[in-house]
Amino acid sequence: MPPRRSYDQYCSAARALDLVGDRWTLLIVRELLAGPRRYTDLHADLPGVSTDVLASRLKDMERDGLATRRRLPPPGAATVYELTARGSALLPVLQAFGAWGEAELGERRPTDAVRAHWFALPLLRALEGLGVRGLVEVHLDEGDFHVRAGREPADSAPADSAPVYGDGPAPTPADARLTLTTPVSEAVARGTLPLLEALRAGQVTVEGEGPVAKALREG
Repeated sequence: MPPRRSYDQYCSAARALDLVGDRWTLLIVRELLAGPRRYTDLHADLPGVSTDVLASRLKDMERDGLATRRRLPPPGAATVYELTARGSALLPVLQAFGAWGEAELGERRPTDAVRAHWFALPLLRALEGLGVRGLVEVHLDEGDFHVRAGREPADSAPADSAPVYGDGPAPTPADARLTLTTPVSEAVARGTLPLLEALRAGQVTVEGEGPVAKALREG
């Protein structure tokens, strides 16, 4: 592979951007935070990326120790990409970046692609802001996903710990199940509707019998 391009600046921000500053890299990290993904899955959930660019970014991430590639055992027998501990440690970076970018969302444009699990990170920020810890399943008009709020930071969590979020229903019984309409989920993602306010106004349906669900129902 050609040598990695560098800003050649003795600055930690510049060094970080040497690794993740190329277009698409942080969005690939966003997708891999959901757990191991096949190349075809990544391409499907990154509309607009070319196959050449995606392949190049994945190779760069492998070289730089942010992601690894492995073959699943039968019956899966597929090659998947997943984040290393170093790559997973980008979660707070993406969260801070996403919080900073909330003001740029505005109303959804006709040309905007959307996937249900893209709402996982803003909802995770909102849940953790309320002190929620547990597995929460979320139902949107666009589909379902689940998040693990209050999970250990990547640098202290066990290497085999579950991903911070995932596509589809929760793999084990959830501590709470939330249902949001598209307007509500978009407003929460934009930061114009605090989740606590939406809960108190009954704009979020909460199901479940445990303490997490009870706390969310009571707001």
